[in-house]
Amino acid sequence: MTDASTHHVSYSDYATGEPVVDKAVPSGPIETRWERRRFGVKLVNPANKRTKKIIVVGSGLAGGAASATLGEAGYQVKTFCYQDSPRRAHSIAAQGGINAAKNYRNDGDSVYRLFYDTVKGGDFRARESNVHRLAEISRNIIDQCVAQGVPFARDYGGLLDTRSFGGVQVSRTFYARGQTGQQLLLGAYQALERQVEAGTVEMFTRHEMLELIVVEGRARGIVARDMVTGEIEVHTADAVVLASGGYGNVFYLSTNAKGCNVTAGWRAHRKGALFANPCFTQIHPTCIPVSGDHQSKLTLMSESLRNDGRVWVPKKLGDDRGPKAIPEDERDYFLERKYPAFGNLVPRDIASRAAKEVCDEERGVGPGGLGVYLDFDDAIQRLGRKAVEAKYGNLFEMYERITGENPYEVPMRIYPAVHYTMGGLWVDYDLQSTVPGLYIGGEANFSDHGANRLGASALMQGLADGYFVLPVTIGDYIAKHNLDDIPEDAPEVVEAVKSVTDRIDQLLSINGTRTVDSFHRELGQIMWDYCGMERTEEGLRKALDRIPELRREFWSNVKVPGTGAELNQSLEKAGRVADFLELGELMCLDALVRRESCGGHFRGESQTEEGEAQRDDENFSFTSAWEYTGRGQAPVLHKEELVFEYVHPTQRSYK
Repeated sequence: MTDASTHHVSYSDYATGEPVVDKAVPSGPIETRWERRRFGVKLVNPANKRTKKIIVVGSGLAGGAASATLGEAGYQVKTFCYQDSPRRAHSIAAQGGINAAKNYRNDGDSVYRLFYDTVKGGDFRARESNVHRLAEISRNIIDQCVAQGVPFARDYGGLLDTRSFGGVQVSRTFYARGQTGQQLLLGAYQALERQVEAGTVEMFTRHEMLELIVVEGRARGIVARDMVTGEIEVHTADAVVLASGGYGNVFYLSTNAKGCNVTAGWRAHRKGALFANPCFTQIHPTCIPVSGDHQSKLTLMSESLRNDGRVWVPKKLGDDRGPKAIPEDERDYFLERKYPAFGNLVPRDIASRAAKEVCDEERGVGPGGLGVYLDFDDAIQRLGRKAVEAKYGNLFEMYERITGENPYEVPMRIYPAVHYTMGGLWVDYDLQSTVPGLYIGGEANFSDHGANRLGASALMQGLADGYFVLPVTIGDYIAKHNLDDIPEDAPEVVEAVKSVTDRIDQLLSINGTRTVDSFHRELGQIMWDYCGMERTEEGLRKALDRIPELRREFWSNVKVPGTGAELNQSLEKAGRVADFLELGELMCLDALVRRESCGGHFRGESQTEEGEAQRDDENFSFTSAWEYTGRGQAPVLHKEELVFEYVHPTQRSYK
């Protein structure tokens, strides 16, 4: 039996270990910390860079940007992605925009305001130092991308245009119609391919990382499977970067691409990297509602639509008239009613909970009553159809293709869905994990968004990490450690390869009666019901009883056809679902321990008299960082206390 088949964590057995401390963050004024950290790093001279090897896993915005920048600096870079091209990274799906504190609109924005909005929007569960650095770097990102030729939208005079996003009262979001992620990814891809052509970056497509190689306590390489031939390969280096994205697909139905998974991060976790805040999941309010059991994923409609779309439901319970038949005085524009200061542009967690509440009251629209209207009639009358088309045309077209409904003529129907994960591997200020030499970038780390990511901040963080942070901090590590090459017959390498091949052999040999997808779908339903938008102690305990049972059934009854020595997508999915089954339990345990409501993570036992989320700063102002302790052992919780020197926690209000 594999360790995964016997590993069982009881929710009452976890231990609390020593606190975890970020020792890399500089002291002193927050405005100068990043500049002082940059000056304080040790440098690698150009000749030495050519002898140093770095592995980057993932080629989306964070991984692609890091690979291009490290290659341009002169390092020998190997970059891995499971897609057939870096252009297929899930970053390409981001639609609405990228935040930056440029203040081109002269509307009161600043680095400090972006810092403040991000800390507040994350419900005071993010680190101040990391967030301030992100706000500073945001300005450089726009210049970098414009220089690459990213076609940002421009106003009539030719200047870069911006729009508003949820949780803020300024216009700081730069965009390229509804294709911002695609255009930014193509910019990073071009920079990456330039380095491939120059010979500094070697690109490995259709390769999946299945194990981290740790030698003498340091990350020194990976074991990867060539997904076309099935060959198991060893790649070693001086440092490893994981930029492998988020784990929202643990819920089965999410806005993520079907291939998005947690395997790279989870393998690193089992080798000593702490996993932070796993239960912090972004619920996005503007997704196309579920239409039936046949669906394998959900589709996001950009948050930018809330700039001009008005969200409403009928005032009467069970009103099944069409939207055009419901007069204005019988409509409840509930976001505008409840949150007049921000209206339809409240943060994602607030909008999502409000939509769930009206649907729970049986005022939802569409099949099953799981939807609310996003109506553009006012905007079309005010601006004209052509102006609306110019802003949102491709999004409207996508919606019509999926639903068969024309949003120029009838309101869109939307409902919250899993979108992004704020949790991830724990990192210090340098983005280094608890395994020395292992760096984590983009959505794969936990560091910048607290309990709720503000819209248009994912692209900002991915590019900040890849272009501007990792190239500085990895150089410091490499300069301080002159590491010998790792032979392929080193015991740690042999052990890592054996663990991969044993696991593959185990999955192929079970030959049970249930498909991989059936296990994944059942796990996803458990996670959504008990660890989704609303959690209770009773529900989380039910999940923590059921998930270990489901995992044991998986390892005794899953059917994985084919062999390992070929293209085998069932085998790929089986490995990923096996990791989701372990992660799902840790997420529920983390949610159980956090007995407070914060961000989109509503605990039924922790709410105000008005039904709003009730934070508990006295007891839960910390990051949860979980340690894997081995087969059959309960995990250990390490707490990183959060200190707020500049933005003091208050009850969030968007009214």
